[in-house]
Amino acid sequence: MEGGESSAQIIKNAPSVLKADIWTHYGFYQLKGKNELDKSHAVCKVCHTKIKYLGGNTTNLRNHLSRFHCEKLTSATKKTADPAQRRIDEVLSTFPPNSEKAKAITQSVAAFIAKDLRPYSVVENAGFRHLLKTLEPRYKLPSRSHFTENVIPALYNGTKAQVMASMIQAKRVAITCDAWTSVATESYLTVTAHYISEDWQFLSHVLQTRAVYESHTGAHVVELLSCVVEEWQLSDKDVMLVTDNASNMIVAAELGKFTHVKCFAHTLNLASQRALKVATLSRLLGRVRRIATFFHRSTTANHYLKEKQKCLGLKNHKLITDVATRWNSAYDMVERFLEQQPAICATLLSPEVRKGQSDLCTLNETDVSNAEDAVSALKPMKDATTLMSEESNPTVSLIAPINAQLLQNMTGTIGDSPMIHAIKNAITTDLLKRYNGEAEKKILHTASALDPRFKGLPFLTVEERLEIYRGVTEEAASLENERTLRRTEVIDGLLVSLLGQSFTDTEGTSVSAERVFSTAGDVVTAKRSTLKPEHVDQLVFLQKNLHIPKC
Repeated sequence: MEGGESSAQIIKNAPSVLKADIWTHYGFYQLKGKNELDKSHAVCKVCHTKIKYLGGNTTNLRNHLSRFHCEKLTSATKKTADPAQRRIDEVLSTFPPNSEKAKAITQSVAAFIAKDLRPYSVVENAGFRHLLKTLEPRYKLPSRSHFTENVIPALYNGTKAQVMASMIQAKRVAITCDAWTSVATESYLTVTAHYISEDWQFLSHVLQTRAVYESHTGAHVVELLSCVVEEWQLSDKDVMLVTDNASNMIVAAELGKFTHVKCFAHTLNLASQRALKVATLSRLLGRVRRIATFFHRSTTANHYLKEKQKCLGLKNHKLITDVATRWNSAYDMVERFLEQQPAICATLLSPEVRKGQSDLCTLNETDVSNAEDAVSALKPMKDATTLMSEESNPTVSLIAPINAQLLQNMTGTIGDSPMIHAIKNAITTDLLKRYNGEAEKKILHTASALDPRFKGLPFLTVEERLEIYRGVTEEAASLENERTLRRTEVIDGLLVSLLGQSFTDTEGTSVSAERVFSTAGDVVTAKRSTLKPEHVDQLVFLQKNLHIPKC
Protein backbone atom coordinates (compact mmCIF):
# COMPACT_ATOMS: atom_id res chain seq x y z
CA MET A 1 0.00 0.00 0.00
CA GLU A 2 1.37 3.40 -0.93
CA GLY A 3 0.49 6.93 0.09
CA GLY A 4 -2.12 9.03 -1.68
CA GLU A 5 -1.33 11.03 -4.84
CA SER A 6 -2.22 14.66 -5.53
CA SER A 7 -5.96 15.20 -5.60
CA ALA A 8 -5.43 16.97 -8.92
CA GLN A 9 -4.70 13.62 -10.54
CA ILE A 10 -7.91 12.12 -11.86
CA ILE A 11 -8.96 8.59 -10.84
CA LYS A 12 -10.35 6.80 -13.82
CA ASN A 13 -13.14 4.26 -13.28
CA ALA A 14 -12.23 0.62 -13.57
CA PRO A 15 -12.90 -0.98 -16.95
CA SER A 16 -16.32 -2.55 -17.37
CA VAL A 17 -14.80 -6.04 -17.54
CA LEU A 18 -14.06 -5.74 -13.80
CA LYS A 19 -17.58 -6.48 -12.56
CA ALA A 20 -16.97 -7.01 -8.82
CA ASP A 21 -18.93 -4.64 -6.57
CA ILE A 22 -15.69 -3.54 -4.89
CA TRP A 23 -14.76 -1.52 -7.97
CA THR A 24 -17.43 0.99 -7.02
CA HIS A 25 -14.84 2.40 -4.59
CA TYR A 26 -11.69 1.91 -6.66
CA GLY A 27 -10.24 3.05 -9.95
CA PHE A 28 -6.88 3.53 -11.71
CA TYR A 29 -4.59 6.44 -12.56
CA GLN A 30 -3.69 7.05 -16.14
CA LEU A 31 -0.09 6.43 -17.15
CA LYS A 32 1.74 9.72 -17.75
CA GLY A 33 2.00 10.56 -21.43
CA LYS A 34 -0.09 7.58 -22.45
CA ASN A 35 -3.72 6.87 -23.04
CA GLU A 36 -3.57 3.72 -20.84
CA LEU A 37 -4.49 2.93 -17.23
CA ASP A 38 -1.83 2.01 -14.68
CA LYS A 39 -3.32 -1.32 -13.58
CA SER A 40 -0.40 -2.15 -11.31
CA HIS A 41 -2.13 -0.23 -8.52
CA ALA A 42 -5.77 0.36 -7.73
CA VAL A 43 -6.64 3.73 -6.21
CA CYS A 44 -9.13 4.23 -3.38
CA LYS A 45 -11.68 6.85 -4.43
CA VAL A 46 -12.16 7.86 -0.78
CA CYS A 47 -8.57 8.53 0.35
CA HIS A 48 -6.66 8.27 -2.96
CA THR A 49 -4.44 5.53 -1.51
CA LYS A 50 -2.67 3.38 -4.11
CA ILE A 51 -2.98 -0.37 -3.39
CA LYS A 52 -1.03 -2.97 -5.29
CA TYR A 53 -3.37 -4.85 -7.59
CA LEU A 54 -2.39 -8.38 -8.57
CA GLY A 55 -4.89 -8.77 -11.36
CA GLY A 56 -8.10 -10.57 -10.50
CA ASN A 57 -7.43 -10.70 -6.76
CA THR A 58 -9.42 -8.10 -4.82
CA THR A 59 -8.53 -9.27 -1.33
CA ASN A 60 -6.19 -6.30 -0.67
CA LEU A 61 -8.87 -3.90 -1.86
CA ARG A 62 -11.49 -5.34 0.44
CA ASN A 63 -9.08 -5.37 3.37
CA HIS A 64 -8.32 -1.67 2.88
CA LEU A 65 -12.00 -0.76 2.69
CA SER A 66 -12.72 -2.84 5.79
CA ARG A 67 -9.94 -1.25 7.86
CA PHE A 68 -10.24 2.42 6.86
CA HIS A 69 -13.67 2.90 5.34
CA CYS A 70 -15.88 0.25 6.90
CA GLU A 71 -18.91 2.47 6.45
CA LYS A 72 -18.50 2.00 2.70
CA LEU A 73 -18.43 -1.78 3.03
CA THR A 74 -22.10 -2.51 2.43
CA SER A 75 -23.65 -5.92 1.98
CA ALA A 76 -23.40 -5.35 -1.73
CA THR A 77 -19.61 -5.00 -1.60
CA LYS A 78 -19.00 -7.89 0.84
CA LYS A 79 -17.62 -10.93 -0.97
CA THR A 80 -20.08 -13.71 -1.41
CA ALA A 81 -18.64 -17.19 -1.73
CA ASP A 82 -18.98 -18.89 -5.05
CA PRO A 83 -21.06 -22.02 -4.37
CA ALA A 84 -18.72 -23.99 -6.61
CA GLN A 85 -15.59 -22.68 -4.90
CA ARG A 86 -14.49 -24.03 -1.50
CA ARG A 87 -12.94 -21.77 1.11
CA ILE A 88 -9.28 -22.30 2.02
CA ASP A 89 -10.17 -23.36 5.56
CA GLU A 90 -12.60 -25.92 4.14
CA VAL A 91 -9.97 -27.28 1.76
CA LEU A 92 -7.50 -27.63 4.60
CA SER A 93 -10.05 -29.12 7.03
CA THR A 94 -11.14 -32.13 4.94
CA PHE A 95 -9.51 -34.57 2.54
CA PRO A 96 -10.86 -34.71 -0.99
CA PRO A 97 -12.80 -38.00 -1.30
CA ASN A 98 -10.44 -39.21 -4.02
CA SER A 99 -7.25 -38.41 -2.11
CA GLU A 100 -4.93 -41.33 -1.31
CA LYS A 101 -5.25 -40.72 2.43
CA ALA A 102 -9.05 -40.70 2.36
CA LYS A 103 -9.16 -43.84 0.20
CA ALA A 104 -6.74 -45.62 2.55
CA ILE A 105 -8.89 -44.84 5.59
CA THR A 106 -12.06 -45.91 3.79
CA GLN A 107 -10.40 -49.23 2.87
CA SER A 108 -9.36 -49.71 6.49
CA VAL A 109 -12.92 -49.11 7.69
CA ALA A 110 -14.14 -51.70 5.17
CA ALA A 111 -11.51 -54.18 6.41
CA PHE A 112 -12.63 -53.48 10.00
CA ILE A 113 -16.23 -54.29 9.08
CA ALA A 114 -15.27 -57.49 7.27
CA LYS A 115 -12.55 -58.92 9.52
CA ASP A 116 -14.29 -58.15 12.81
CA LEU A 117 -17.76 -59.06 11.53
CA ARG A 118 -19.22 -55.65 12.30
CA PRO A 119 -22.59 -54.55 10.92
CA TYR A 120 -22.61 -51.96 8.15
CA SER A 121 -24.47 -49.66 10.53
CA VAL A 122 -21.27 -49.20 12.56
CA VAL A 123 -20.39 -46.28 10.27
CA GLU A 124 -23.49 -44.51 11.56
CA ASN A 125 -22.72 -45.08 15.24
CA ALA A 126 -21.90 -41.91 17.18
CA GLY A 127 -19.02 -43.51 19.08
CA PHE A 128 -17.32 -44.82 15.95
CA ARG A 129 -17.71 -41.52 14.12
CA HIS A 130 -16.29 -39.69 17.13
CA LEU A 131 -13.30 -42.04 17.17
CA LEU A 132 -12.50 -41.36 13.51
CA LYS A 133 -12.99 -37.63 14.01
CA THR A 134 -10.50 -37.69 16.88
CA LEU A 135 -7.95 -39.76 14.97
CA GLU A 136 -8.21 -37.81 11.71
CA PRO A 137 -10.46 -34.69 11.76
CA ARG A 138 -9.92 -34.08 8.04
CA TYR A 139 -11.49 -37.42 7.02
CA LYS A 140 -15.15 -37.46 6.04
CA LEU A 141 -16.69 -40.88 6.64
CA PRO A 142 -18.76 -42.10 3.66
CA SER A 143 -22.35 -43.23 4.12
CA ARG A 144 -23.47 -46.71 5.02
CA SER A 145 -24.86 -47.28 1.53
CA HIS A 146 -21.50 -46.33 0.01
CA PHE A 147 -19.82 -49.15 1.96
CA THR A 148 -22.64 -51.58 1.17
CA GLU A 149 -22.86 -50.89 -2.54
CA ASN A 150 -19.32 -49.84 -3.47
CA VAL A 151 -16.46 -50.29 -0.98
CA ILE A 152 -17.17 -53.81 0.33
CA PRO A 153 -18.06 -55.22 -3.13
CA ALA A 154 -14.84 -53.73 -4.57
CA LEU A 155 -12.82 -55.20 -1.71
CA TYR A 156 -14.53 -58.54 -2.29
CA ASN A 157 -13.76 -58.54 -6.02
CA GLY A 158 -10.10 -57.69 -5.44
CA THR A 159 -9.68 -60.39 -2.79
CA LYS A 160 -11.51 -62.94 -4.93
CA ALA A 161 -9.10 -62.28 -7.80
CA GLN A 162 -6.15 -62.91 -5.46
CA VAL A 163 -7.65 -66.17 -4.18
CA MET A 164 -8.33 -67.43 -7.71
CA ALA A 165 -4.81 -66.51 -8.84
CA SER A 166 -3.39 -68.51 -5.93
CA MET A 167 -5.68 -71.50 -6.26
CA ILE A 168 -5.25 -71.87 -10.02
CA GLN A 169 -1.69 -73.08 -9.35
CA ALA A 170 -2.89 -75.98 -7.19
CA LYS A 171 -2.97 -79.44 -8.73
CA ARG A 172 -5.48 -80.89 -6.28
CA VAL A 173 -8.10 -79.20 -4.13
CA ALA A 174 -10.28 -80.46 -1.30
CA ILE A 175 -13.59 -78.68 -0.73
CA THR A 176 -15.76 -78.81 2.36
CA CYS A 177 -19.26 -77.50 2.92
CA ASP A 178 -21.10 -76.51 6.05
CA ALA A 179 -24.83 -75.76 6.30
CA TRP A 180 -25.99 -73.26 8.91
CA THR A 181 -29.02 -71.19 9.82
CA SER A 182 -28.97 -67.47 10.63
CA VAL A 183 -30.87 -65.77 13.45
CA ALA A 184 -33.32 -64.72 10.77
CA THR A 185 -33.96 -68.46 10.18
CA GLU A 186 -32.47 -68.32 6.70
CA SER A 187 -30.51 -71.34 5.53
CA TYR A 188 -27.01 -70.99 4.07
CA LEU A 189 -24.34 -73.30 2.72
CA THR A 190 -20.71 -72.23 2.93
CA VAL A 191 -18.03 -73.89 0.81
CA THR A 192 -14.32 -73.83 1.68
CA ALA A 193 -11.25 -74.98 -0.27
CA HIS A 194 -7.97 -76.45 0.96
CA TYR A 195 -4.82 -77.13 -1.03
CA ILE A 196 -1.02 -77.19 -1.01
CA SER A 197 0.74 -74.37 -2.86
CA GLU A 198 3.74 -74.84 -5.13
CA ASP A 199 6.05 -73.84 -2.25
CA TRP A 200 4.43 -76.46 0.01
CA GLN A 201 2.32 -74.07 2.05
CA PHE A 202 -1.05 -75.26 3.33
CA LEU A 203 -3.70 -72.76 2.22
CA SER A 204 -7.37 -72.59 3.02
CA HIS A 205 -10.04 -70.25 1.65
CA VAL A 206 -13.74 -69.72 2.02
CA LEU A 207 -15.09 -69.71 -1.53
CA GLN A 208 -18.69 -68.72 -1.23
CA THR A 209 -21.80 -68.66 0.93
CA ARG A 210 -25.15 -69.22 -0.75
CA ALA A 211 -28.68 -68.95 0.56
CA VAL A 212 -30.50 -72.26 0.19
CA TYR A 213 -34.24 -71.89 -0.30
CA GLU A 214 -34.91 -75.47 -1.35
CA SER A 215 -34.75 -78.53 0.89
CA HIS A 216 -31.21 -79.75 1.48
CA THR A 217 -31.51 -82.83 -0.67
CA GLY A 218 -28.46 -84.45 -2.21
CA ALA A 219 -29.58 -83.26 -5.65
CA HIS A 220 -29.75 -79.62 -4.56
CA VAL A 221 -26.42 -79.83 -2.73
CA VAL A 222 -24.59 -81.32 -5.71
CA GLU A 223 -26.06 -78.63 -7.97
CA LEU A 224 -24.58 -75.96 -5.72
CA LEU A 225 -21.22 -77.76 -5.51
CA SER A 226 -21.08 -78.11 -9.28
CA CYS A 227 -21.57 -74.35 -9.60
CA VAL A 228 -18.69 -73.84 -7.16
CA VAL A 229 -16.39 -76.07 -9.21
CA GLU A 230 -17.28 -74.19 -12.38
CA GLU A 231 -17.11 -70.66 -10.95
CA TRP A 232 -13.75 -71.23 -9.26
CA GLN A 233 -12.25 -73.17 -12.17
CA LEU A 234 -11.67 -76.38 -10.22
CA SER A 235 -12.76 -78.92 -12.81
CA ASP A 236 -9.15 -79.93 -13.49
CA LYS A 237 -8.08 -80.01 -9.82
CA ASP A 238 -9.08 -83.61 -8.98
CA VAL A 239 -11.50 -82.25 -6.38
CA MET A 240 -12.05 -84.19 -3.15
CA LEU A 241 -15.19 -83.51 -1.11
CA VAL A 242 -15.08 -83.62 2.69
CA THR A 243 -18.43 -83.41 4.50
CA ASP A 244 -20.16 -84.56 7.64
CA ASN A 245 -21.88 -87.95 7.80
CA ALA A 246 -25.32 -86.67 6.77
CA SER A 247 -27.07 -88.84 4.19
CA ASN A 248 -27.74 -85.92 1.84
CA MET A 249 -24.01 -85.15 1.70
CA ILE A 250 -23.23 -88.78 0.91
CA VAL A 251 -25.81 -88.72 -1.88
CA ALA A 252 -24.42 -85.42 -3.22
CA ALA A 253 -20.92 -86.91 -3.39
CA GLU A 254 -22.24 -89.92 -5.30
CA LEU A 255 -24.29 -87.83 -7.74
CA GLY A 256 -21.41 -85.45 -8.38
CA LYS A 257 -18.91 -88.31 -8.66
CA PHE A 258 -16.67 -86.59 -6.10
CA THR A 259 -13.95 -88.43 -4.26
CA HIS A 260 -15.52 -88.32 -0.79
CA VAL A 261 -14.15 -88.45 2.76
CA LYS A 262 -16.34 -88.01 5.83
CA CYS A 263 -15.22 -85.47 8.43
CA PHE A 264 -13.43 -87.27 11.26
CA ALA A 265 -14.28 -84.61 13.84
CA HIS A 266 -17.96 -85.13 13.05
CA THR A 267 -17.49 -88.89 13.28
CA LEU A 268 -15.94 -88.54 16.73
CA ASN A 269 -18.82 -86.34 17.85
CA LEU A 270 -21.45 -88.81 16.63
CA ALA A 271 -19.79 -91.75 18.39
CA SER A 272 -19.32 -89.80 21.60
CA GLN A 273 -22.87 -88.45 21.56
CA ARG A 274 -24.08 -92.04 21.31
CA ALA A 275 -22.05 -92.90 24.40
CA LEU A 276 -23.59 -89.97 26.31
CA LYS A 277 -27.00 -91.56 25.73
CA VAL A 278 -26.07 -94.65 27.78
CA ALA A 279 -28.77 -94.68 30.48
CA THR A 280 -26.53 -94.68 33.57
CA LEU A 281 -24.26 -92.00 32.11
CA SER A 282 -27.20 -89.88 30.97
CA ARG A 283 -28.66 -89.90 34.50
CA LEU A 284 -25.27 -89.04 35.98
CA LEU A 285 -24.83 -86.12 33.57
CA GLY A 286 -28.27 -84.82 34.53
CA ARG A 287 -27.36 -84.74 38.23
CA VAL A 288 -23.96 -83.14 37.68
CA ARG A 289 -25.53 -80.61 35.32
CA ARG A 290 -28.11 -79.68 37.93
CA ILE A 291 -25.44 -79.09 40.56
CA ALA A 292 -23.28 -77.02 38.21
CA THR A 293 -26.28 -74.92 37.18
CA PHE A 294 -27.17 -74.33 40.86
CA PHE A 295 -23.69 -72.92 41.58
CA HIS A 296 -23.88 -70.71 38.50
CA ARG A 297 -27.18 -69.22 39.63
CA SER A 298 -26.61 -68.91 43.38
CA THR A 299 -24.18 -66.21 44.48
CA THR A 300 -24.30 -67.55 48.05
CA ALA A 301 -23.39 -71.08 47.03
CA ASN A 302 -20.64 -69.81 44.73
CA HIS A 303 -19.19 -67.72 47.58
CA TYR A 304 -19.10 -70.69 49.96
CA LEU A 305 -17.62 -72.89 47.21
CA LYS A 306 -14.70 -70.48 46.86
CA GLU A 307 -14.16 -70.58 50.63
CA LYS A 308 -14.15 -74.39 50.65
CA GLN A 309 -11.75 -74.49 47.70
CA LYS A 310 -9.37 -72.24 49.60
CA CYS A 311 -9.59 -74.30 52.79
CA LEU A 312 -9.02 -77.57 50.93
CA GLY A 313 -6.17 -76.20 48.81
CA LEU A 314 -8.06 -76.67 45.54
CA LYS A 315 -7.75 -74.43 42.51
CA ASN A 316 -10.33 -71.67 42.27
CA HIS A 317 -12.01 -73.13 39.20
CA LYS A 318 -15.63 -72.50 38.25
CA LEU A 319 -17.89 -75.44 37.55
CA ILE A 320 -18.69 -76.17 33.92
CA THR A 321 -22.13 -76.66 32.38
CA ASP A 322 -22.24 -78.74 29.21
CA VAL A 323 -23.53 -77.63 25.80
CA ALA A 324 -25.71 -80.02 23.82
CA THR A 325 -23.89 -79.50 20.50
CA ARG A 326 -20.39 -80.23 21.87
CA TRP A 327 -20.02 -83.66 23.43
CA ASN A 328 -16.63 -82.82 24.97
CA SER A 329 -18.28 -80.13 27.10
CA ALA A 330 -20.03 -82.97 28.97
CA TYR A 331 -16.66 -84.62 29.52
CA ASP A 332 -15.23 -81.31 30.79
CA MET A 333 -18.20 -80.84 33.10
CA VAL A 334 -17.72 -84.23 34.77
CA GLU A 335 -13.93 -83.86 34.90
CA ARG A 336 -14.25 -80.45 36.63
CA PHE A 337 -16.82 -81.91 39.04
CA LEU A 338 -14.40 -84.65 40.06
CA GLU A 339 -11.62 -82.10 40.53
CA GLN A 340 -13.78 -79.96 42.82
CA GLN A 341 -15.86 -82.75 44.34
CA PRO A 342 -14.61 -82.36 47.96
CA ALA A 343 -15.35 -78.64 47.94
CA ILE A 344 -18.72 -79.19 46.21
CA CYS A 345 -19.90 -81.77 48.73
CA ALA A 346 -18.76 -79.65 51.68
CA THR A 347 -20.57 -76.65 50.29
CA LEU A 348 -23.79 -78.51 49.54
CA LEU A 349 -23.87 -79.79 53.12
CA SER A 350 -23.51 -76.26 54.56
CA PRO A 351 -26.70 -75.12 56.35
CA GLU A 352 -26.32 -71.66 54.83
CA VAL A 353 -26.42 -73.13 51.34
CA ARG A 354 -29.13 -75.73 51.93
CA LYS A 355 -31.44 -73.18 53.53
CA GLY A 356 -34.54 -72.99 51.38
CA GLN A 357 -33.16 -75.63 48.98
CA SER A 358 -35.04 -78.74 50.07
CA ASP A 359 -34.75 -80.35 46.64
CA LEU A 360 -31.00 -79.74 46.30
CA CYS A 361 -29.36 -82.99 45.23
CA THR A 362 -25.95 -84.35 46.13
CA LEU A 363 -24.00 -87.21 44.63
CA ASN A 364 -23.27 -90.38 46.54
CA GLU A 365 -20.17 -92.57 46.36
CA THR A 366 -21.63 -94.63 43.51
CA ASP A 367 -22.20 -91.49 41.47
CA VAL A 368 -18.64 -90.34 42.05
CA SER A 369 -17.34 -93.79 41.05
CA ASN A 370 -19.45 -93.71 37.89
CA ALA A 371 -18.14 -90.25 37.07
CA GLU A 372 -14.57 -91.52 37.37
CA ASP A 373 -15.41 -94.48 35.11
CA ALA A 374 -17.00 -92.17 32.53
CA VAL A 375 -13.97 -89.89 32.39
CA SER A 376 -11.65 -92.88 32.09
CA ALA A 377 -13.64 -94.49 29.28
CA LEU A 378 -14.09 -91.27 27.31
CA LYS A 379 -10.51 -90.02 27.66
CA PRO A 380 -9.33 -91.43 24.28
CA MET A 381 -12.28 -89.77 22.53
CA LYS A 382 -11.53 -86.51 24.29
CA ASP A 383 -7.87 -86.64 23.21
CA ALA A 384 -8.82 -87.40 19.61
CA THR A 385 -11.37 -84.59 19.51
CA THR A 386 -8.89 -82.10 20.97
CA LEU A 387 -6.21 -83.21 18.52
CA MET A 388 -8.44 -82.75 15.48
CA SER A 389 -9.68 -79.38 16.76
CA GLU A 390 -6.33 -77.88 17.72
CA GLU A 391 -4.09 -79.33 15.00
CA SER A 392 -3.13 -76.34 12.84
CA ASN A 393 -3.25 -78.51 9.73
CA PRO A 394 -5.50 -81.51 10.47
CA THR A 395 -4.63 -84.21 7.98
CA VAL A 396 -6.45 -87.06 6.34
CA SER A 397 -3.45 -89.24 7.16
CA LEU A 398 -4.49 -89.14 10.84
CA ILE A 399 -7.92 -90.67 10.36
CA ALA A 400 -7.10 -94.35 9.78
CA PRO A 401 -4.50 -94.78 12.57
CA ILE A 402 -6.51 -92.83 15.15
CA ASN A 403 -9.73 -94.62 14.25
CA ALA A 404 -7.98 -97.99 14.55
CA GLN A 405 -6.45 -97.03 17.88
CA LEU A 406 -9.79 -95.86 19.24
CA LEU A 407 -11.41 -99.17 18.29
CA GLN A 408 -8.60 -100.93 20.13
CA ASN A 409 -9.03 -98.70 23.18
CA MET A 410 -12.74 -99.43 23.20
CA THR A 411 -12.24 -103.19 23.36
CA GLY A 412 -13.77 -104.47 26.58
CA THR A 413 -11.64 -105.95 29.35
CA ILE A 414 -12.47 -108.19 32.29
CA GLY A 415 -12.13 -105.40 34.85
CA ASP A 416 -14.53 -102.98 33.14
CA SER A 417 -17.45 -101.73 35.21
CA PRO A 418 -20.96 -101.95 33.72
CA MET A 419 -20.82 -98.24 32.81
CA ILE A 420 -17.42 -98.51 31.12
CA HIS A 421 -18.60 -101.57 29.21
CA ALA A 422 -21.73 -99.77 28.01
CA ILE A 423 -19.75 -96.67 26.93
CA LYS A 424 -17.17 -98.69 25.02
CA ASN A 425 -19.85 -100.76 23.32
CA ALA A 426 -21.75 -97.65 22.19
CA ILE A 427 -18.65 -96.00 20.74
CA THR A 428 -17.43 -99.18 19.02
CA THR A 429 -20.83 -99.79 17.44
CA ASP A 430 -20.89 -96.28 15.98
CA LEU A 431 -17.28 -96.18 14.78
CA LEU A 432 -17.62 -99.50 12.98
CA LYS A 433 -20.34 -97.99 10.77
CA ARG A 434 -17.97 -95.35 9.38
CA TYR A 435 -15.32 -95.49 6.64
CA ASN A 436 -16.45 -98.84 5.26
CA GLY A 437 -16.40 -97.96 1.58
CA GLU A 438 -13.51 -99.48 -0.34
CA ALA A 439 -12.67 -96.24 -2.15
CA GLU A 440 -12.70 -94.23 1.07
CA LYS A 441 -10.59 -96.78 2.95
CA LYS A 442 -8.05 -96.78 0.13
CA ILE A 443 -7.73 -92.98 0.32
CA LEU A 444 -7.26 -93.03 4.10
CA HIS A 445 -4.72 -95.88 4.07
CA THR A 446 -2.78 -94.35 1.17
CA ALA A 447 -2.59 -91.02 2.97
CA SER A 448 -1.27 -92.76 6.10
CA ALA A 449 1.31 -94.66 4.06
CA LEU A 450 2.60 -91.39 2.60
CA ASP A 451 2.97 -89.89 6.09
CA PRO A 452 6.31 -91.08 7.54
CA ARG A 453 4.72 -91.09 11.00
CA PHE A 454 2.37 -93.91 10.00
CA LYS A 455 4.05 -95.46 6.95
CA GLY A 456 4.40 -98.79 8.78
CA LEU A 457 0.58 -99.13 8.70
CA PRO A 458 0.56 -101.38 11.82
CA PHE A 459 -3.25 -101.19 12.00
CA LEU A 460 -3.60 -103.19 8.74
CA THR A 461 -3.07 -106.82 7.94
CA VAL A 462 0.02 -107.81 5.98
CA GLU A 463 -2.01 -108.33 2.81
CA GLU A 464 -3.73 -104.96 3.13
CA ARG A 465 -0.41 -103.27 3.81
CA LEU A 466 1.27 -104.75 0.73
CA GLU A 467 -1.69 -103.77 -1.44
CA ILE A 468 -1.46 -100.13 -0.27
CA TYR A 469 2.32 -100.04 -0.81
CA ARG A 470 1.87 -101.42 -4.32
CA GLY A 471 -0.65 -98.71 -5.17
CA VAL A 472 1.55 -95.97 -3.72
CA THR A 473 4.57 -97.20 -5.66
CA GLU A 474 2.69 -97.28 -8.95
CA GLU A 475 1.26 -93.79 -8.47
CA ALA A 476 4.61 -92.37 -7.39
CA ALA A 477 6.23 -93.71 -10.52
CA SER A 478 3.70 -91.85 -12.65
CA LEU A 479 4.25 -88.49 -10.98
CA GLU A 480 7.50 -87.10 -12.37
CA ASN A 481 7.44 -83.84 -10.44
CA GLU A 482 6.40 -85.11 -7.02
CA ARG A 483 9.40 -87.02 -5.67
CA THR A 484 9.93 -85.61 -2.19
CA LEU A 485 7.86 -85.29 0.93
CA ARG A 486 8.06 -82.48 3.41
CA ARG A 487 9.30 -82.96 6.94
CA THR A 488 7.14 -82.15 9.94
CA GLU A 489 7.75 -81.71 13.63
CA VAL A 490 7.65 -84.55 16.15
CA ILE A 491 4.13 -85.64 17.05
CA ASP A 492 2.66 -83.67 19.91
CA GLY A 493 1.63 -85.10 23.27
CA LEU A 494 -1.95 -85.87 22.30
CA LEU A 495 -0.89 -87.94 19.29
CA VAL A 496 1.54 -89.86 21.49
CA SER A 497 -1.23 -90.45 24.02
CA LEU A 498 -3.51 -91.82 21.33
CA LEU A 499 -1.10 -93.91 19.25
CA GLY A 500 1.70 -94.83 21.62
CA GLN A 501 5.48 -94.78 21.28
CA SER A 502 5.54 -96.91 18.12
CA PHE A 503 4.55 -93.80 16.14
CA THR A 504 7.06 -91.35 17.64
CA ASP A 505 10.27 -92.29 15.85
CA THR A 506 9.73 -90.47 12.55
CA GLU A 507 8.83 -87.07 11.15
CA GLY A 508 7.04 -86.31 7.91
CA THR A 509 4.57 -84.47 5.74
CA SER A 510 1.38 -82.80 6.82
CA VAL A 511 -1.44 -82.54 4.26
CA SER A 512 -4.61 -80.73 5.27
CA ALA A 513 -8.04 -82.26 5.51
CA GLU A 514 -11.35 -80.77 6.51
CA ARG A 515 -11.66 -78.15 9.23
CA VAL A 516 -15.20 -77.40 10.30
CA PHE A 517 -16.34 -73.93 9.32
CA SER A 518 -17.50 -72.31 12.58
CA THR A 519 -17.89 -68.52 12.32
CA ALA A 520 -20.37 -68.03 9.48
CA GLY A 521 -23.27 -67.82 11.91
CA ASP A 522 -21.70 -64.77 13.55
CA VAL A 523 -22.25 -62.72 10.39
CA VAL A 524 -26.04 -62.56 10.57
CA THR A 525 -26.73 -61.23 14.06
CA ALA A 526 -29.66 -59.39 15.58
CA LYS A 527 -28.24 -56.15 14.20
CA ARG A 528 -27.75 -57.64 10.75
CA SER A 529 -30.77 -59.89 10.42
CA THR A 530 -31.86 -58.17 7.20
CA LEU A 531 -28.63 -58.65 5.27
CA LYS A 532 -29.11 -59.69 1.67
CA PRO A 533 -27.58 -63.07 0.71
CA GLU A 534 -24.96 -61.42 -1.53
CA HIS A 535 -23.80 -59.27 1.38
CA VAL A 536 -23.59 -62.33 3.63
CA ASP A 537 -21.47 -64.01 0.95
CA GLN A 538 -19.13 -61.01 0.70
CA LEU A 539 -18.68 -60.63 4.46
CA VAL A 540 -18.03 -64.32 5.14
CA PHE A 541 -15.58 -64.46 2.23
CA LEU A 542 -13.66 -61.36 3.35
CA GLN A 543 -13.63 -62.35 7.00
CA LYS A 544 -11.80 -65.55 6.12
CA ASN A 545 -9.67 -64.47 3.16
CA LEU A 546 -8.79 -60.79 3.60
CA HIS A 547 -5.23 -60.35 4.85
CA ILE A 548 -4.46 -57.25 6.92
CA PRO A 549 -1.08 -56.33 8.45
CA LYS A 550 -0.56 -57.39 12.06
CA CYS A 551 -0.22 -54.51 14.49
